[in-house]
Amino acid sequence: MRSSEGKTISRRAILGGTVAATAGMWLTSTEAASATDRGALAVEREAARLDGSLIALRRDLHAHPELSGQEQRTAGVVAARLRAAGLDVTTGVGGHGVVGVLTGVRPGRTVAYRADMDAVGPDDGAGGATGPSHLCGHDIHTTIGVGIAEVLARLRERLSGRVVLLFQPAEESLTGAAAMIADGVLTATRPSEIHALHCGPFPVGRFATLAGTGLPGQDKGRIVLTGADAPARAQRLAGSINAMSTVRRPADPAGLEQLRADLQTPGGPLARFVFVQAQAVGATVRVSSRCWPEHRYPQVRAEIRRRARAVGPATVDFPTDPFPAMHAPWREGQALERHLRRTLGTERVVPLHAALPFSGEDYAHFLNRIPGTYTFLGVQAPNTGIETGYPHLATFRPDESAIGHGVRAMSGWLLTRTRS
Repeated sequence: MRSSEGKTISRRAILGGTVAATAGMWLTSTEAASATDRGALAVEREAARLDGSLIALRRDLHAHPELSGQEQRTAGVVAARLRAAGLDVTTGVGGHGVVGVLTGVRPGRTVAYRADMDAVGPDDGAGGATGPSHLCGHDIHTTIGVGIAEVLARLRERLSGRVVLLFQPAEESLTGAAAMIADGVLTATRPSEIHALHCGPFPVGRFATLAGTGLPGQDKGRIVLTGADAPARAQRLAGSINAMSTVRRPADPAGLEQLRADLQTPGGPLARFVFVQAQAVGATVRVSSRCWPEHRYPQVRAEIRRRARAVGPATVDFPTDPFPAMHAPWREGQALERHLRRTLGTERVVPLHAALPFSGEDYAHFLNRIPGTYTFLGVQAPNTGIETGYPHLATFRPDESAIGHGVRAMSGWLLTRTRS
């Protein structure tokens, strides 16, 4: 891990001193439940004091979106808030990444929380945006991360172990998580597990948990056709490859509603899928595919090669391995689901049983190394259509009250996990 000045810093400097021991915290189930209840009350009290400040922070970040790799201002704002809250802060991690470490007064485990900071570019959102914008909700993610840090800092006397806040750059380009890991963030802070939220098309205040499922990776290839009629054959080939898809992007709010229902259906139509996008430009066809489960990529590649051969002379190239799928572990996901049902109520917890076919996450790099959870935070405002809560659409208008829900839920969860 490196500081913003590019100098290697010691593990002790990052951790802010001696690592807390993990032994000696054994609670009966009754004692643990009582501690959770008291912690929830304390979290609510402190979060209520911060609600207005956090909404103002989100509006500031929303007004200053920064593309992947350019999150300098956002990182500076985050670092300043964390330092003011009393965290040990390191900047310049994997680019503009920020790491804040909060050490409790009691021994316990080290648990990480990740929030992504970058905005989407005009080519990454549906609807013709002309510049960077927070159409994926990372301004909300960042604000929730800051809120968690500030709430837990006020409750340091209740905190066991350490909480490591990772504010990640360059998620949209799928490079930021790997860059932070390569910069040593996990080896330096040594978290036992990691957690994250992402805005999702669910009613505000609800949490859609993932246990044993996740998000697909992505494979990319290029096909170059030769011969006098190559451009025409390329167009036919692109159509043939697109026909491999077993799912289609929703075209209207009714389609989005059906997608949301399918995600909640055990063994439903999204239990297995292939989603392929092929585009012909001249004699070249560029291909992008997602599938679930991810072991199907060799089959998808083989079928693409077969279809390419069927239209005439062509060279098919897949230059790299597929980007990895994000797998949310069953055990941790189930533990979070139980915790949220107990602390928030059953009606506010929606377990998902399938992977969303159209999105990936470089958070996969973290979950491939340590266990953790990934949860969709409902941001659809009351009396609005589902399209207002679906990231990357031009109609995305998340309800700002989701920030408070996320801060409260994750602060309470992290308080629990550090003492487990």
